[in-house]
Amino acid sequence: MKLSVIIITFNSEKIIADAVKSALFADEILILDSGSDDKTVEIAGNLGARVEHQEWLGFGKQKQRAVELAKNDWIFVLDSDERITDMLKDEILSALQKADFDGYLIPRLNYFFGKSIKHCGLYPDYTIRLFNRNLGYFTDDDVHERVIIKGKIGTLKNHLIHHAYDTVEEFIAKQNRYSTLSSKSSKTKALIAPLWTFLRIFCLKLGFLDGWRGFVIAKLYSQYTFWKYIK
Repeated sequence: MKLSVIIITFNSEKIIADAVKSALFADEILILDSGSDDKTVEIAGNLGARVEHQEWLGFGKQKQRAVELAKNDWIFVLDSDERITDMLKDEILSALQKADFDGYLIPRLNYFFGKSIKHCGLYPDYTIRLFNRNLGYFTDDDVHERVIIKGKIGTLKNHLIHHAYDTVEEFIAKQNRYSTLSSKSSKTKALIAPLWTFLRIFCLKLGFLDGWRGFVIAKLYSQYTFWKYIK
Protein backbone atom coordinates (compact mmCIF):
# COMPACT_ATOMS: atom_id res chain seq x y z
CA MET A 1 0.00 0.00 0.00
CA LYS A 2 1.35 3.43 -0.92
CA LEU A 3 1.28 6.12 1.75
CA SER A 4 0.80 9.89 1.68
CA VAL A 5 1.81 11.93 4.73
CA ILE A 6 -0.11 15.21 4.91
CA ILE A 7 0.97 18.29 6.88
CA ILE A 8 -0.91 21.59 7.08
CA THR A 9 1.33 24.61 7.63
CA PHE A 10 1.40 28.32 8.30
CA ASN A 11 4.67 30.12 9.07
CA SER A 12 6.29 26.93 10.31
CA GLU A 13 9.84 27.53 9.11
CA LYS A 14 11.43 26.72 12.49
CA ILE A 15 9.89 23.26 12.77
CA ILE A 16 8.83 22.02 9.34
CA ALA A 17 12.19 20.54 8.33
CA ASP A 18 12.25 18.00 11.16
CA ALA A 19 8.62 17.04 10.50
CA VAL A 20 9.29 16.41 6.80
CA LYS A 21 12.53 14.53 7.48
CA SER A 22 10.72 12.18 9.85
CA ALA A 23 8.26 11.31 7.06
CA LEU A 24 10.69 10.75 4.18
CA PHE A 25 9.91 7.02 4.15
CA ALA A 26 6.43 7.77 2.73
CA ASP A 27 5.63 7.63 -0.98
CA GLU A 28 4.43 11.23 -0.81
CA ILE A 29 4.65 14.14 1.60
CA LEU A 30 1.97 16.72 0.92
CA ILE A 31 2.23 20.19 2.46
CA LEU A 32 -0.99 22.21 2.39
CA ASP A 33 0.04 25.77 3.23
CA SER A 34 -2.40 28.54 4.13
CA GLY A 35 -0.34 31.57 3.15
CA SER A 36 3.01 31.43 4.91
CA ASP A 37 5.18 34.50 4.41
CA ASP A 38 8.31 32.91 5.85
CA LYS A 39 10.46 30.08 4.40
CA THR A 40 8.09 27.22 5.23
CA VAL A 41 7.23 26.42 1.61
CA GLU A 42 10.82 26.75 0.41
CA ILE A 43 12.19 24.47 3.13
CA ALA A 44 9.55 21.80 2.59
CA GLY A 45 9.93 21.89 -1.17
CA ASN A 46 13.71 21.57 -0.96
CA LEU A 47 13.27 18.43 1.12
CA GLY A 48 11.12 16.83 -1.58
CA ALA A 49 7.64 17.59 -0.30
CA ARG A 50 4.85 18.47 -2.70
CA VAL A 51 3.40 21.87 -1.78
CA GLU A 52 -0.17 22.98 -2.38
CA HIS A 53 -1.94 26.16 -1.25
CA GLN A 54 -5.32 26.69 0.38
CA GLU A 55 -6.72 29.69 2.24
CA TRP A 56 -7.51 28.80 5.84
CA LEU A 57 -10.77 26.85 6.24
CA GLY A 58 -10.54 25.82 9.89
CA PHE A 59 -8.62 22.80 11.16
CA GLY A 60 -11.12 20.12 10.17
CA LYS A 61 -11.86 21.35 6.66
CA GLN A 62 -8.20 22.24 6.02
CA LYS A 63 -7.02 18.75 6.87
CA GLN A 64 -9.82 17.15 4.88
CA ARG A 65 -8.79 19.24 1.88
CA ALA A 66 -5.24 17.90 2.27
CA VAL A 67 -6.62 14.36 2.42
CA GLU A 68 -8.47 14.95 -0.85
CA LEU A 69 -5.39 16.39 -2.57
CA ALA A 70 -3.15 13.44 -1.66
CA LYS A 71 -2.18 10.99 -4.39
CA ASN A 72 -2.63 7.83 -2.31
CA ASP A 73 -5.58 6.35 -0.45
CA TRP A 74 -3.63 5.56 2.71
CA ILE A 75 -3.06 8.75 4.69
CA PHE A 76 -0.91 9.60 7.68
CA VAL A 77 -1.73 12.96 9.28
CA LEU A 78 1.27 14.74 10.79
CA ASP A 79 1.30 18.17 12.40
CA SER A 80 4.29 20.42 11.81
CA ASP A 81 5.30 20.18 15.48
CA GLU A 82 5.24 16.37 15.45
CA ARG A 83 7.86 13.76 14.56
CA ILE A 84 7.51 10.14 13.44
CA THR A 85 10.02 7.98 15.32
CA ASP A 86 11.93 5.15 13.62
CA MET A 87 10.00 2.57 15.64
CA LEU A 88 6.67 4.09 14.63
CA LYS A 89 7.82 4.22 10.99
CA ASP A 90 8.51 0.47 11.02
CA GLU A 91 5.14 -0.23 12.62
CA ILE A 92 3.33 1.94 10.06
CA LEU A 93 4.95 0.09 7.17
CA SER A 94 4.11 -3.25 8.75
CA ALA A 95 0.48 -2.20 9.24
CA LEU A 96 0.22 -1.14 5.60
CA GLN A 97 1.45 -4.55 4.45
CA LYS A 98 -1.21 -6.34 6.50
CA ALA A 99 -4.07 -3.82 6.12
CA ASP A 100 -6.06 -5.61 8.82
CA PHE A 101 -7.82 -2.37 9.76
CA ASP A 102 -9.21 0.70 8.01
CA GLY A 103 -7.79 3.20 10.48
CA TYR A 104 -5.29 3.20 13.33
CA LEU A 105 -5.06 4.99 16.65
CA ILE A 106 -1.57 6.36 17.30
CA PRO A 107 -0.28 7.25 20.80
CA ARG A 108 1.42 10.64 21.24
CA LEU A 109 4.16 11.57 23.68
CA ASN A 110 3.73 15.28 24.39
CA TYR A 111 6.59 17.57 25.35
CA PHE A 112 5.79 20.64 27.46
CA PHE A 113 8.48 23.17 28.33
CA GLY A 114 11.32 20.87 27.31
CA LYS A 115 10.21 17.63 28.98
CA SER A 116 7.97 14.70 28.07
CA ILE A 117 4.75 14.49 30.09
CA LYS A 118 3.56 11.03 31.14
CA HIS A 119 0.66 12.09 33.36
CA CYS A 120 -1.99 14.88 33.34
CA GLY A 121 -4.10 12.65 31.09
CA LEU A 122 -1.71 13.50 28.24
CA TYR A 123 -0.26 10.04 27.62
CA PRO A 124 -0.80 7.93 25.62
CA ASP A 125 -3.14 10.55 24.06
CA TYR A 126 -4.47 8.26 21.31
CA THR A 127 -5.65 9.82 18.06
CA ILE A 128 -6.47 8.39 14.62
CA ARG A 129 -3.69 9.41 12.26
CA LEU A 130 -3.32 6.52 9.82
CA PHE A 131 -6.37 5.62 7.74
CA ASN A 132 -7.78 4.69 4.36
CA ARG A 133 -9.47 7.82 3.01
CA ASN A 134 -12.10 5.72 1.28
CA LEU A 135 -13.37 4.80 4.73
CA GLY A 136 -12.34 7.82 6.79
CA TYR A 137 -12.68 11.58 6.84
CA PHE A 138 -12.17 14.63 9.07
CA THR A 139 -15.01 16.35 10.85
CA ASP A 140 -15.70 19.99 9.94
CA ASP A 141 -14.78 21.34 13.39
CA ASP A 142 -12.81 24.58 13.40
CA VAL A 143 -10.70 23.20 16.26
CA HIS A 144 -10.39 19.81 18.01
CA GLU A 145 -11.18 18.10 14.74
CA ARG A 146 -11.16 14.30 14.56
CA VAL A 147 -11.20 11.50 12.02
CA ILE A 148 -14.33 9.39 11.56
CA ILE A 149 -13.73 5.83 10.36
CA LYS A 150 -16.48 3.78 8.71
CA GLY A 151 -14.75 0.47 9.33
CA LYS A 152 -12.41 -1.37 11.70
CA ILE A 153 -10.00 0.58 13.92
CA GLY A 154 -6.72 -0.82 15.20
CA THR A 155 -4.10 0.58 17.58
CA LEU A 156 -0.37 0.98 17.02
CA LYS A 157 2.04 0.65 19.96
CA ASN A 158 4.75 3.16 19.13
CA HIS A 159 4.16 6.86 19.67
CA LEU A 160 4.50 10.09 17.81
CA ILE A 161 6.65 12.80 19.37
CA HIS A 162 4.68 16.02 19.81
CA HIS A 163 6.57 19.19 20.75
CA ALA A 164 3.48 20.87 22.15
CA TYR A 165 4.77 24.02 23.86
CA ASP A 166 8.28 25.29 24.48
CA THR A 167 7.24 28.19 26.73
CA VAL A 168 4.38 29.13 29.02
CA GLU A 169 3.73 32.23 26.90
CA GLU A 170 3.26 30.07 23.80
CA PHE A 171 0.86 27.82 25.71
CA ILE A 172 -1.26 30.77 26.90
CA ALA A 173 -1.41 32.36 23.45
CA LYS A 174 -2.54 29.17 21.70
CA GLN A 175 -5.10 28.22 24.34
CA ASN A 176 -6.56 31.73 24.16
CA ARG A 177 -6.96 31.36 20.40
CA TYR A 178 -8.42 27.84 20.67
CA SER A 179 -10.89 28.93 23.35
CA THR A 180 -12.26 31.54 20.95
CA LEU A 181 -12.68 28.95 18.19
CA SER A 182 -14.45 26.50 20.51
CA SER A 183 -16.39 28.96 22.69
CA LYS A 184 -19.61 27.65 24.29
CA SER A 185 -20.95 30.54 26.34
CA SER A 186 -22.23 29.45 29.75
CA LYS A 187 -21.72 31.56 32.87
CA THR A 188 -22.56 28.61 35.13
CA LYS A 189 -20.01 26.31 33.54
CA ALA A 190 -17.47 29.15 33.54
CA LEU A 191 -17.69 29.13 37.35
CA ILE A 192 -17.68 25.37 37.93
CA ALA A 193 -15.86 23.66 35.05
CA PRO A 194 -12.40 25.28 35.52
CA LEU A 195 -12.06 23.93 39.07
CA TRP A 196 -13.05 20.44 37.93
CA THR A 197 -10.56 20.65 35.05
CA PHE A 198 -7.72 21.52 37.43
CA LEU A 199 -8.60 18.78 39.93
CA ARG A 200 -9.01 16.17 37.19
CA ILE A 201 -5.64 16.94 35.57
CA PHE A 202 -3.53 17.63 38.65
CA CYS A 203 -5.03 15.10 41.07
CA LEU A 204 -7.03 12.37 39.32
CA LYS A 205 -4.68 12.20 36.32
CA LEU A 206 -1.61 12.42 38.60
CA GLY A 207 -0.33 15.68 37.13
CA PHE A 208 1.47 16.36 40.41
CA LEU A 209 3.94 13.63 39.44
CA ASP A 210 5.10 15.90 36.59
CA GLY A 211 6.17 18.53 39.13
CA TRP A 212 5.82 22.22 38.34
CA ARG A 213 5.04 21.40 34.72
CA GLY A 214 2.05 19.36 35.86
CA PHE A 215 0.79 22.26 37.97
CA VAL A 216 1.19 24.76 35.11
CA ILE A 217 -0.53 22.42 32.65
CA ALA A 218 -3.48 21.90 35.02
CA LYS A 219 -3.70 25.62 35.78
CA LEU A 220 -3.62 26.73 32.15
CA TYR A 221 -6.07 24.10 30.94
CA SER A 222 -8.45 25.23 33.66
CA GLN A 223 -7.94 28.80 32.42
CA TYR A 224 -8.72 27.60 28.88
CA THR A 225 -11.92 26.03 30.18
CA PHE A 226 -12.91 29.33 31.78
CA TRP A 227 -12.20 31.26 28.58
CA LYS A 228 -14.17 28.76 26.50
CA TYR A 229 -17.33 29.20 28.57
CA ILE A 230 -17.06 32.92 29.30
CA LYS A 231 -16.44 34.13 25.74
